[in-house]
Amino acid sequence: MSVKIRLARGGAKKKAFYQVVVADDRFPRDGRCIDRLGQYDPRQDPPMVRLDEERVLEWLKKGAQPTDTVRQILSARGLWSKHKQSA
Repeated sequence: MSVKIRLARGGAKKKAFYQVVVADDRFPRDGRCIDRLGQYDPRQDPPMVRLDEERVLEWLKKGAQPTDTVRQILSARGLWSKHKQSA
């Protein structure tokens, strides 16, 4: 079992927004999740990102692997470098 931090899609067709979630990599993209960490809306200018930073860092310490897109979001917020410094 591998735990991932990834995006789960929501919203209507052509009006997507995303939840940042922790899920087993065997679960479907929009299926069951272990924990919800925040929201991401790429349609706003600038894109809206709301994260519970403490819980994100906690899951990273536990070994959860972010997807490439989530890693970019974390890097832009400075959380990825905080995680790397503490590791």
